Amino acid sequence: MQIISGKVIVTCPGRNFVTLKLETDEGIYGIGDATLNGREQAVVAYLQEHVIPCLTGRDPHQVEDTWQYLYRGAYWRRGPVTMCAIAAVDTALWDIKAKAAGLPLYQLLGGRSRQAVLVYGHANGRDIDETAEQVGKYIDMGYRAIRAQCGVPGLASTYGVAADKLFYEPADADLPTENTWSTEKYLLHVPQLFERLRNEFGFGPHLLHDAHHRLTPIEAARLGRDLEPYRLFWLEDSVACENQQSFRLIRQHTTTPLAVGEVFNSIYDCQQLIAEQLIDYIRTSVVHAGGITQLRRIASLAELYHVRTGCHGATDLSPVCMGVALHFDTWVPNFGIQEYMRHSEATDEVFPHDYHFADGYLHTGETPGHGVDIDEALAAKYPYQRAFLPVNRLEDGTMFNW
Repeated sequence: MQIISGKVIVTCPGRNFVTLKLETDEGIYGIGDATLNGREQAVVAYLQEHVIPCLTGRDPHQVEDTWQYLYRGAYWRRGPVTMCAIAAVDTALWDIKAKAAGLPLYQLLGGRSRQAVLVYGHANGRDIDETAEQVGKYIDMGYRAIRAQCGVPGLASTYGVAADKLFYEPADADLPTENTWSTEKYLLHVPQLFERLRNEFGFGPHLLHDAHHRLTPIEAARLGRDLEPYRLFWLEDSVACENQQSFRLIRQHTTTPLAVGEVFNSIYDCQQLIAEQLIDYIRTSVVHAGGITQLRRIASLAELYHVRTGCHGATDLSPVCMGVALHFDTWVPNFGIQEYMRHSEATDEVFPHDYHFADGYLHTGETPGHGVDIDEALAAKYPYQRAFLPVNRLEDGTMFNW
């Protein structure tokens, strides 16, 4: 079997997705997600100009060798653009391999470690009352785990609060919108949110929260300690993670579980945090960490140190990535939880898939491959629309982490 062609499909059924399709001389094809939110066209160019020409004539079954070829052979390694492109190829090759074997992907990874995948949804509101209402709605939908975010008094907007409560898309404008941020106001308000949620819903549902890289280590330590009475499942992305030693300080002050990794691109981004047991959950995703081939290595490293997986699964990842993540989650022994933001009806039509939600869990299908396809004719009806993620400034105008 040989790869005979590859093409990149860009579609925008409400938000932009980049999909790689690789075809073989035996009529089997595979698809992979290559979406990098707000920088989609950079990955498109990388694939079209630098990757696809190198794949023609290669054996698609040589997944590991192709991964090494694209990673080591580029010399300029890592980074989000390169690793998204490698992930798309890797995912498409695993899809071809599983289809050729006539098996769902999780079987090639080693079979089931569980019957279903625990997921969490996103509840958010302009204030505590509205967020509490949304948490109740997610519980009514069957969710056992819910991420809770709310507006902060005195701030016009903040991360995680959306007009559409089910389909949150932060890339909202042709040029970046500007938000205003105050850590002081945020730190005073968030514990009140979780006090309300525990008083209203008890300790049955798992509750999670995302600080989105906005705190210093000592601020994150304070927040973690303030949230301890409410027994969070995790506090996510508490600090900007370029300086991974920051997590040492947080660990010294709080027992609130810590999660990080959605912006990581390689196992080297995770190495210190995992080996020093500075986190409890690693959140690298299939598309941003170079595909299943490298994500398996990250999970195996994490298993040695009692760190569990919690893969990023927001709507900046297409159903292709979600489908693959679920096969990975079904297999990986040290699974923790899977983020699950529902895609729009239009997106689901463009990307038909066989996974489904029931009783707080996602369930993989038994279709050979990863179980997700793309309707190219329908995808063509939704042309690319440039959209940027917002930027953030402090109240005095200083540029800050979004």
